Amino acid sequence: MSEKYQVLVLNNVSATGLRRLPWERFAVSEDAAEPDAILLRSADLHKPGVPDSVLAIGRAGSGTNNIPCAAMTARGVPVFNAPGANANAVKELVLAGMLMSARNLYPALRYVASLDLDDPEMEKKVEAGKKAFAGYELAGHTLGVIGLGKIGALVADAAIKLGMDVIGYDPEITVESAWSLPSVVRKANSLAEVLRYADFLTLHVPLVDATRGMIDAGSIAQMKRGAVVLNFSRGGVVDEHAVVSALDEGKLTSYVCDFPAPHLNRHPRTIALPHLGASTEEAEENCAVMVADQVRDYLLDGTIQNSVNFPNVALPRESAYRVAIANANVPNMVGQISAAMAEAGLNIATMTNKSRKDVAYTLVDVDSPVPASVIDDIRAIDGVLAVRYLPTSTA
Repeated sequence: MSEKYQVLVLNNVSATGLRRLPWERFAVSEDAAEPDAILLRSADLHKPGVPDSVLAIGRAGSGTNNIPCAAMTARGVPVFNAPGANANAVKELVLAGMLMSARNLYPALRYVASLDLDDPEMEKKVEAGKKAFAGYELAGHTLGVIGLGKIGALVADAAIKLGMDVIGYDPEITVESAWSLPSVVRKANSLAEVLRYADFLTLHVPLVDATRGMIDAGSIAQMKRGAVVLNFSRGGVVDEHAVVSALDEGKLTSYVCDFPAPHLNRHPRTIALPHLGASTEEAEENCAVMVADQVRDYLLDGTIQNSVNFPNVALPRESAYRVAIANANVPNMVGQISAAMAEAGLNIATMTNKSRKDVAYTLVDVDSPVPASVIDDIRAIDGVLAVRYLPTSTA
């Protein structure tokens, strides 16, 4: 193939990641009119829409709320993200949030900033004023972790090393996450169990219908008086008005979050950060590298890894001639694809098919070039969403 894939880059995606796209196969720009792929961070694709030319979208981060994923699924376009690439950065910020709350660092900093630098009594005022900011140590307190993926597991491990007791809950924990979780973490059977024991509650869940507003007035009522809630997940998983009421009543000591909001920002018991969770050089590079690799492998070989709307599919090449098909997850789809190839006299070297909910994805390697007419025949099968012919560059 002589033509290069056109990649449209929105936002400031790390150059380290963009270098993973070899120049001989990819043209990367900020103004591609008909891009084959889009790489982005926080740009909103809902309002402008996604060009019909787009074959893949890569989000250099974990959340994909800024991407019309359902519409992309209907078009057969996988949306990739970078789960876990920013996990260490978020973990460190959660620890910082706990320390800021427990040691009253934010009001203490404000107090020091208010002192008159020319006041000869400043040292005495520092000693007198520090009594108002006495805090407590994290060791011996209980951290409740909701969501035990990569970030939640790292937070749990770090808290244990600080001498905290940790209780966690995740009804959809994966086998991989379970293996990475420290053995001393107490596994709760319900959200209510975590709420009951937590001195600190940290949230690490995606924003979906099941988690929207999961920490509301009813949830807070089940917590210890004086508990601290930390939200470095998504703003919507917490009912912020309920949190403010709990802060005013003294039910919660503080709320630490990465999502400023008008009614939160100046509350004396709120620490709101400007979405700093993944804002480290290392995290931005990790995210960009991961998502660039995934988009590259998909465009060149049809491989899918870490897509939020398609199954993971990998197939070592056994031929220079490969066909990738995205289709509705309905019976006899593989049979119809195989029949179309057989009718054209094509021999299938190897094939794999994986499904995820209502969508499926098939990779087929054949022993000889695939005529355009066969691709058209497969595309015409009812339920097929997209078809791509992927011969190697030397085929």
